[in-house]
Amino acid sequence: MNALTTSSTLHPASGTPAPGHVPVMLAEVLESLKPADGDAILDCTFGGGGYTSAILKSADCAVWAIDRDPDAIARGHAMAADFTNAAGQPRLHMLHGGFGSMKDLTEAAHAPAFDGIVLDLGVSSFQLDEAERGFSFRMDGPLDMRMAKSGPSAADIVNKAPESELADIFHFYGEERHARRVARAIVADRVETPFETTAQLAGLIRRVVPADRSGIDAATRSFQGLRIAVNDELGEIERGLTQALDLLAPGGRLVVVSFHSLEDRIAKRVMGAATGKTTSFSRYDPRAALTKGDEPAFIALTGRPLRPGDAECVANPRARSARLRAVEKRPTDVSSFGKGLTP
Repeated sequence: MNALTTSSTLHPASGTPAPGHVPVMLAEVLESLKPADGDAILDCTFGGGGYTSAILKSADCAVWAIDRDPDAIARGHAMAADFTNAAGQPRLHMLHGGFGSMKDLTEAAHAPAFDGIVLDLGVSSFQLDEAERGFSFRMDGPLDMRMAKSGPSAADIVNKAPESELADIFHFYGEERHARRVARAIVADRVETPFETTAQLAGLIRRVVPADRSGIDAATRSFQGLRIAVNDELGEIERGLTQALDLLAPGGRLVVVSFHSLEDRIAKRVMGAATGKTTSFSRYDPRAALTKGDEPAFIALTGRPLRPGDAECVANPRARSARLRAVEKRPTDVSSFGKGLTP
């Protein structure tokens, strides 16, 4: 699962990202991670390999990369041949699975504690741009949306879920104001004709949801909500961020790039708790008093989330909604704590 990047394919000869594959906020991610020779970095959302390739080129380090999409794993194996150390051993190690299981995946691979971890949330441009994956309504394709290519599909949910569940998916995950209207129309239509394609569902949504003054397609929010539900994206983020904090070595950095408010809200809360800015307990909960005065294990490297520059937003409109947050685990040598990144 990689961020919304410009569409591309891997260069067939080198296995590295072809021109045009530009990960969102790449310069800011590298500045936040600061990869160094000998470091171990975890890229939790390999996708097209843009971050991984740039990290491996920036330092003589090793990267463990996670993705639950088997197509992304295949891209990673092709790329790995280009990155070896002086002894001819690979510097890129691919791990197939969801980043919500990163602790189990990295332990099984005998990976060390990590000097840097990056999560690029959202859906990969590879997935968006392939009609047969069923993520986008821009092209007609099967109503699928499964990042892992397994488990219940979007069509399964649309055709089988109760009206109330559909309404909750569109409202809470898609932030669609007309969620109940969409759910009611789906339930009425599926009696005669089950939903099978993205065009079929998008057409129904456009029929019942008023056009947005901003110009955003009426189907956008409902499709987002359905995709999040199919892939349990918010649960995956919650599990992944908590595990990422535990997997960092002293002085290690966690960098998260999010693309909508639901993702960023989780990142803000988890990182805020880790840096002592917020607490998971109510101030009236006796447990809150037990943690008062404790030195936080992490420091915030970004006071406010970083945003992409104007030039990047023009070159890659998908970057416009990106937000970057970063924290650093308290190092053993406190004199070096928090150096090198301007909030």
